[in-house]
Amino acid sequence: MKLSQFRFDLPLNLIAQTPTKKREDARMMVVHRHTGQIENKYFRDIQDYFDDKDVFVVNNTKVFPARMYGRKEKTGAKIEVFLLRELNRPNRLWDVIVDPARKIRVGNKLYFGDQEDLVAEVIDNTTSRGRTIRFLWEGSEEEFRAQLEKLGETPLPKYIKRKPDEEDKERYQTVYAKHEGAVAAPTAGLHFSRELIKRLEIKGIRFAEITLHTGLGTFRPIEVEDLSKHKMDAEYYRIDETACKIVNKAKEYGHRICSIGTTTMRGMESSFTAQKLLKPSEGWTNMFIHPPYEFNIADSLVTNFHLPKTSLLIMTCAFAGYELAMEAYKKAIKDKYRFFSYGDALLVI
Repeated sequence: MKLSQFRFDLPLNLIAQTPTKKREDARMMVVHRHTGQIENKYFRDIQDYFDDKDVFVVNNTKVFPARMYGRKEKTGAKIEVFLLRELNRPNRLWDVIVDPARKIRVGNKLYFGDQEDLVAEVIDNTTSRGRTIRFLWEGSEEEFRAQLEKLGETPLPKYIKRKPDEEDKERYQTVYAKHEGAVAAPTAGLHFSRELIKRLEIKGIRFAEITLHTGLGTFRPIEVEDLSKHKMDAEYYRIDETACKIVNKAKEYGHRICSIGTTTMRGMESSFTAQKLLKPSEGWTNMFIHPPYEFNIADSLVTNFHLPKTSLLIMTCAFAGYELAMEAYKKAIKDKYRFFSYGDALLVI
C-alpha cells in the first residue's frame, strides 16, 4: 500500500486540546470487523463488549518530563532540549533533540534553571536536530532525577497548542504507569480510571501488563510513498513471564485478548511463538505494521483517533481492514469525535 492512501482532511478544531473531565467519559466508536457495523458509545461502555476471563493487555510505561528549556552559554539564546533517552547513567549521557538546532554545536554548554541549577555539555551530533549531551552533575542519582523532575515539563505533543499545567502531570499518564522511560503517553490507556478498572475486574476481566517505552519516532512523519521502505525508530520493550501466562491461558481456553493501544500491539507482535502464543522477551523493536498483516496475539484493539499518514493510523487500518477503518474515520470527522492524544477512543472488535 502507498502512503497517499492514508491521507484525509482533518479539521484542526477536532484535535483535542484538553482531556475530558473524567477519563472514562471520552466517547468511543465501536467498529465490528466482521459485520462492518459501527456504533457510537462512551468509553465506560467497554465492559459491555467483554466477558469473564477475557484479557486486556496494557502498556505500563511512564512518561517522564522530557521537555526542558535552557540557555546557551555566552549568547544566552533560549534552547528547547527534548530528552529522548538515557544512554549511560553513570556518565549522565542523554540522546536529545535540540531546537533551534543550527545554534547548537559540539562543545557548547547549556544552562537550565534560573540559578543555573543544571549544566549540560554537547558532546556529539547524531542527526540534523539530534545531539548527545552530558549533564555535569556531581550530586547523587536521586538529586539528579529530582532536578530533571523540577526543570522538565510534561512533553505534550506539539499539536496541543498550550503550555502544560499541573493537571497534565496526572492526565498525560495512565493510572497504571510504572516504569519510567516514555516521551509520549500510550494514549489508549488514558481512558481508564481506577474505578473503571475495578468494575472490569469485578466482571472477571484480567489485566496483563507489558512495557514499551514510546519514543518520538511514533509520531515521526513517514516520508516515503512505498511503506515497505519506511524505517521505524527502535523502542525498548519488555514482556515478562507473568503477562505471558495470563495471555496464553486465556488464548488456550478461547477467551478474547484486547490490546490497549498500538504500542502494546507492537510489543506483543515483536514477541510470539510459532504457536501464536506470547513469549517473554526484552529488547528493542523497530517493527512497522502495515497492511496486509496477520496479527498473532490480540483479536481486539483499543486506540485513539490518529493523524493522517501516521504509523498509528496505518496499523489501525491493518487491524480493522483498510476500507472499514477509513469509513470509521470519515464518520468520526462527521460526528465530531476528538482526535489525537487527549481525544476519543476507537474499539475494533
